[in-house]
Amino acid sequence: MSFRIHVLFIILLLLAAGMALARTPAPAGASVYIISPADGETVSSPVTVRFGLTGMGVAPAGVEKKNTGHHHLLIDLEGLPDMNKPLTSDAHHRHFGGGQTQVTVELAPGKHTLQLIMGDQVHIPHEPPVISEKISVTVK
Repeated sequence: MSFRIHVLFIILLLLAAGMALARTPAPAGASVYIISPADGETVSSPVTVRFGLTGMGVAPAGVEKKNTGHHHLLIDLEGLPDMNKPLTSDAHHRHFGGGQTQVTVELAPGKHTLQLIMGDQVHIPHEPPVISEKISVTVK
């Protein structure tokens, strides 16, 4: 069984048993932000979103290394995800477990919100969460 599958299996067992997973401490002063596009910008699809990070490093999912995590892009979410569970992966929660620092996404015409959150080696947000300001873009 590969390491990642093994880690996911353990997480699923813990969640099924109703146990809370411990959150990884965030380094003091760590912050994540969207470099581009700018808040309020009008863009064309596909949109390239560039991620910025200070005060911590990037490590792929499944790699446990102090003061690191990997990016997750939240698209058009009303609120925040549950901070005590692994972040889901769907059209509104994009994972970058390979350590990527940018993505090109297809967005329908109209207004959209984008926000970044860092996840630890098993996709759980840090404590405290390292989360960007939410920005809005309009796709023409």
